[in-house]
Amino acid sequence: MEIGEIKQQLTLSQVLVHYGLKPDKHLRLHCPFHEDKTPSLQVYYKTHTCYCFSSNCKTHGKSMDVIDFVMHKEGISKHEAILKCKDLLGANVTASPALPVNRSGILQYMFTYFKNAIHNSKPGQVYLQSRGLDMTRLEIGYNTGQFHHGNRKDEGLISSCITVGLLTPWSGKMREGSQQYRPFGKYCIVFALRDKAGEISGMYFRSTVNDSDQRHYYLKDRHGLYPGYPKADVTRLILTESVIDAATLSQHSEIGRSYGILACYGTNGLTAEHEAAIVGLSQLQEIIFAFDGDEAGSKAVAKYYTLLKERLPYVQMSSIVLPAGEDINSMGVSHTGEVFTELLRGRTALFFSTEGSTEKTMSSAAAPGIAVGKEGGILDSRNPYKLMYEGEGGHYYVQGGLGKQLDSMKVTLVIEHKESGQKSRNKVDLYEDKQVDRLSREVSEKLGLRKDVLAEDLYRLTDLLDSYRETAQEDSVAGEESGPYKMSETERSEAVRFLRQEGLLAALNELLGQTGIVGEEQNRLFLLLVALSYKMAAPLHALIQGSSGSGKTRLLKQVSDCMPPEKVTRLTRVSDKVLYNYPERYFINRLLCLEDIDGLSEEAEFAFRELQSNGELNSATSIKLDNGQITSGQKTVRGPIASLACTTRGELYEDNMSRVFLISVDESSDQTRRIINYQNSKASGEIDISREQESKEFIRNLVRSLDVLEVVNPYASRLQLPSDAHKIRRLHDLFLNFVKMVTLLHQYQRRRDSKGRLVAELSDVASAISIMFDSIVLKVDELDGSLRQFFEQLKAFIAQHGKDYEFSRFEVREATGVGKTQQHHYINKLVELCYVRQYGHANRGYKYRIAHWDNYNGLLTRIKTHLDNQLSMLVTEHQRTPDRTPELSVVAERG
Repeated sequence: MEIGEIKQQLTLSQVLVHYGLKPDKHLRLHCPFHEDKTPSLQVYYKTHTCYCFSSNCKTHGKSMDVIDFVMHKEGISKHEAILKCKDLLGANVTASPALPVNRSGILQYMFTYFKNAIHNSKPGQVYLQSRGLDMTRLEIGYNTGQFHHGNRKDEGLISSCITVGLLTPWSGKMREGSQQYRPFGKYCIVFALRDKAGEISGMYFRSTVNDSDQRHYYLKDRHGLYPGYPKADVTRLILTESVIDAATLSQHSEIGRSYGILACYGTNGLTAEHEAAIVGLSQLQEIIFAFDGDEAGSKAVAKYYTLLKERLPYVQMSSIVLPAGEDINSMGVSHTGEVFTELLRGRTALFFSTEGSTEKTMSSAAAPGIAVGKEGGILDSRNPYKLMYEGEGGHYYVQGGLGKQLDSMKVTLVIEHKESGQKSRNKVDLYEDKQVDRLSREVSEKLGLRKDVLAEDLYRLTDLLDSYRETAQEDSVAGEESGPYKMSETERSEAVRFLRQEGLLAALNELLGQTGIVGEEQNRLFLLLVALSYKMAAPLHALIQGSSGSGKTRLLKQVSDCMPPEKVTRLTRVSDKVLYNYPERYFINRLLCLEDIDGLSEEAEFAFRELQSNGELNSATSIKLDNGQITSGQKTVRGPIASLACTTRGELYEDNMSRVFLISVDESSDQTRRIINYQNSKASGEIDISREQESKEFIRNLVRSLDVLEVVNPYASRLQLPSDAHKIRRLHDLFLNFVKMVTLLHQYQRRRDSKGRLVAELSDVASAISIMFDSIVLKVDELDGSLRQFFEQLKAFIAQHGKDYEFSRFEVREATGVGKTQQHHYINKLVELCYVRQYGHANRGYKYRIAHWDNYNGLLTRIKTHLDNQLSMLVTEHQRTPDRTPELSVVAERG
């Protein structure tokens, strides 16, 4: 091997990795050839050289290539450095031609170029970082599309790249008149696909730009597997859905030592080459599917389980269970590498039902992407965008898939001669006999095939495509019409037994704590009852207030996770008119959760507010009729909905305040300690996550077990809320509806009247008041929840120095622990409301004094006394006449 070839194949990055050296983000290093306190060695990946700018360095004044670097680093001669570089390459001394001529050699040559380019490409590095991929551990390249430009322009290289598909001649011309070329996979990261011998036989390209149409590309005549053919002695093989998922696992050496890894090319990408490679593993004991946590991934696992189980009946098959919407790569980005060890340890064995006739079993085994015609023809639909059929006359490819309209079958059809490989490409409607007849004649003349054979093939293909399209539409409809979860008799009986017990609210609150909700004992029970009201004709709504990072969104998520998922819609962002465009009946008796109501536009907030109050949205739109006439129409989205939402600025939503219960999260230091203790216990493994999930599932079954019944409250006219509460009319109605929810929860313990309605008891009223007491106080208090907690902390601090004590913001920050930005908001709001007075000037710093020492504890006592007195009167009256319920005649008790 000549010196030039060594410099061409051995990159500076490989040399630095070999010596354990890693440049900083400016590609600078502490020079290894002299004492260097600040990085003075500059690395140039583009030329694979480096230069030390320190005059104290023996290499100063001359640029070093890879051979020079090894020579100085090892302290050896030039000849010895050349031999060392050969060892690093693992190369033989025999010379090789400058430019390979076979496909594998060309791909190896270009992939080496792409690998070198990644070190000089900021966009490529940023993308890899966003996907959690380490280019020092993986073989990854980057294609800028410039490999045939400038000094690199070489006719031999261009010709080779055209042959393998990396370049395509373009109709345009360069300014100097030379041919233009379009590079394949421009601005993509590149992965090598390898054949059984370990040679590069194909490439996979993943776009790094925001391309919504197509982001995955494979070189033409795709062959090879990623990261390569599994080793012959592998006993456990992980199948991933994508190349990037496989790369994510491959960079964890612990997994690579224990498992084989093989990437499929999507949910329909288990090719015949994959199948042959897997079946050829004589020592294989287990196949582990690591597909995405979505419906498509689940269907693909079921499909390939059937396919592989027929070929490998004695091999165990299991699946990694990923959270909904997650894949292997996203888990790697958001978690440490240990998450994969835990996922593999918790994998579940696969057992799909094979009951039924032999024909059904065989059909399902042949069905992964394969449709069988009545006359034995086979349509390969593993790639829905390239359907393949092998007829008597030739190979037929339907490019781009099928349209969904059933009145036509317009396709882009490629017909290939079996022997010569010559192709004919046409657009045709297979439902038009005249077009089919003309196509048969033209293809017969071009490819030299019999016209009658071609026509017969096309008619068979049409029948197969008909069957394929009907099956696809049936699957789509079945997916959309999937019903709610059906409980077993055992699950229902356990739920009813729980709902019949005494002290139901306390038991339910304890169960909520077992789901992972730390503290917030009153709030979590309150929110659960609000969420449960989605079943009712008059559902409830709650707005959770708290400062940034206080845990309000987590509380919302944890409570909504306890509701049946088929009845919950949780949104992070809502565009202006999206709520108007949902299907008409989508929101009927559904829980809608908005994780951040502050992000809603005025239009979206209005729609949300109307859906809460009116239970439906009506919008007038323009509609185009079949005859082309434009007319008006009305679109309706029906409710009612229950809702939970979070905000950091509750005081801004004046219109919403009267529609919802206000809940303030606990931001005390005690709650912070409880959360930290929980996090520590969870990290140390003391908390069983599976038990938390079981508790959530049980609460969902409790909710499913509750029937929707009408509730009457005979004590409704006997209770009055504080008259100074915010918009008392709506609050009183909310209170009465909340009492109904408490009664509904106790439906297995409550009596019914002559009309079959549940009758509320005094204990229901007392429980409702106890649970929503804090919310009632927030309605009466002028300050919102977070601001009130801050003001009470401030008053406690100032009281130690005297009520007239003037204080600065630094003292407030030290006393309350609130950050500068949040403190600025709180202080300004208190000044605006005249609770705090501001003195001084900005140039010397402001001083503050509390101007209004309100008695918050007195307010709490007054409200509590007001409600307790009314309850006491009702209890006393009930004790005098225990058999009489006000204004109702109770005739039956629920069994």
